[in-house]
Amino acid sequence: MGESAVDTSRRRDCEKMPKETEIKLRVKNLRALRSVLKKLRAQMIAGPMHEHNTIFDTPEFDLAKQEHLLRIRTETARSSRGRHGEGAKRALVTFKRPLLAAGTIGKERHKVREEIELEASDHRALAKIFEGLGMRGWFQYEKLRTTFRLPHSQAWAKRLLIELDDTPIGLFLELEGTASAIDRAAKALGFLKSDYILANYMVLYREYCQRRGEQPTDMLFAKKKQGARPSKRKNFS
Repeated sequence: MGESAVDTSRRRDCEKMPKETEIKLRVKNLRALRSVLKKLRAQMIAGPMHEHNTIFDTPEFDLAKQEHLLRIRTETARSSRGRHGEGAKRALVTFKRPLLAAGTIGKERHKVREEIELEASDHRALAKIFEGLGMRGWFQYEKLRTTFRLPHSQAWAKRLLIELDDTPIGLFLELEGTASAIDRAAKALGFLKSDYILANYMVLYREYCQRRGEQPTDMLFAKKKQGARPSKRKNFS
């Protein structure tokens, strides 16, 4: 049975949307991963970059209920001494939501979202605007990210990003690009499709806390955890 006119219209709209296609992979052996990256001649193009993220929503979690995300991220380059907070800084505001393509929900092997992102000159002023609109920052998480690309000679990996995240709950690799490039890169890096993680950091953090018998708060590195608020049980991507 062919798709309806409404389904066709939705599919075409989705094809025009700025999309993010990605997976996460849990890194169990960093030395082995670095060895494979070296063999693949992967080039570091950014980082290590400290990222601090704040998720905003209404008190009723209207965005989360629709699987929408509104986030302010500040990125700070680490200094030559390995400290963050001393290098160049920029802020990004991001909005994400599920794609509406018919028949795709629940069948993806990769996480696919509509993503709109722009750079903000003043993240504090932007947060005040969100708060003035009735929203609040309800969850914070941070990580150190190093980004790699494969050589230009690997045409299939032209838009592929290989991002190594050092987080308070362990090391993860995030692959972002086309689905075919993600699959090829994951295989080259020694991972199986069964290793793919589509869960976001909030879900991974809750699972981590549950295993340890801890109350989830904000996913921050240890020195910042003092005074962190308990996290409400909502999801984000």
